[in-house]
Order: sequence, then C-alpha cells, then structure tokens
Amino acid sequence: MSLEQLIERCKKNDAQAQSQLYKLYASKLFSICLKYSRNYAEAEDNLQDAYITIFKKFNQFKNQGSLEGWMKRITINTALQRYRSAGVFDIINEDQIEDVNVEVDDDNISIDFLLNIIQELPDRYRLVFNLYALDDYSHKEIANLLDISTGTSKSNLARARLILKDKIEQYKARPNSQSL
Repeated sequence: MSLEQLIERCKKNDAQAQSQLYKLYASKLFSICLKYSRNYAEAEDNLQDAYITIFKKFNQFKNQGSLEGWMKRITINTALQRYRSAGVFDIINEDQIEDVNVEVDDDNISIDFLLNIIQELPDRYRLVFNLYALDDYSHKEIANLLDISTGTSKSNLARARLILKDKIEQYKARPNSQSL
C-alpha cells in the first residue's frame, strides 16, 4: 500500500491502516518522546497521547508537506502540553543570561549517557535545550510554544548547557568512565 493510500484510509478511521501507520513511524516518534520526557514510561505515555491526537486530527492533514513532519510537530506539542500549565518556567531578566557552550569531543561518551543526562535536566531546562539544540527551534518559537519570554528561553538554555557541561566534566574525571 502506498503512503497516499495509507493516508486516505487513516482519514476514514480504518483501524488496519492506523496500525500500519503506527508501525511505520512509532520508533521515530518515540525517540522524540524520549527527548522530551523524564523517563521511558513518560515517553510511552506521550507517544500514546500523540497517536491519539494524530488519529483525531488526521483529517486536518492536507497533504502539504510531509506526513512525518506533521506527526513530529504533533508529538512535540503533545509532550510539551504536560509542562505548559505546570508552571515549570521561571521568569528571568535577560541581563542575567550567560552563554555556555557544551563541546563533546570525546569518543568515549556514549549516546545513552548523553540521553540520560539530558533526561535528568529539570523540565524547564530539558524542554528548551531539546527544542533549541536538537530540533532547531528559535528562541522566539520556543517562547511561543511554551508561553514564556525569549529571555527565559535563552536563560534556560544557558543553564541547561551549564548543567550538562558539569555532568560531562564529572563523567570524564571519573577513573572508570572509559568502561561506561
């Protein structure tokens, strides 16, 4: 079955087509959920909620742009929805912002370690870091998505980078870090 046929069948709430679409994109969307979740279980919940939204809104997909991109946006927004009303963001004066760069130039640091330390970030820092550093959103876009100021977005990114830099330096300083 072609992607166009699959889309049309999903628009008609065809359960078999929905199952096929799920299998086709679940791993990609789950990786997005992992980035924006505190842990694996929360990522699973976010994926399920994202697919519920995708199937409810499938008739809104107008075949303009890629289906995958449309589904990714819904998945990110679904994960962010958990945090929007939770008040996880502090309002920051832009004069307090200090830029921090995190360089990972060591082949001995695993992707699993990096994912774990990103997931350990406080919600407000993790969300902004992922949107900016991993998904290429601008601070203005992040501010609109999370209902915060651009200064708060910039500050949260700087603080996330500082925390990550410290954790990476601590990891590198451990004598047995080569084996992890």
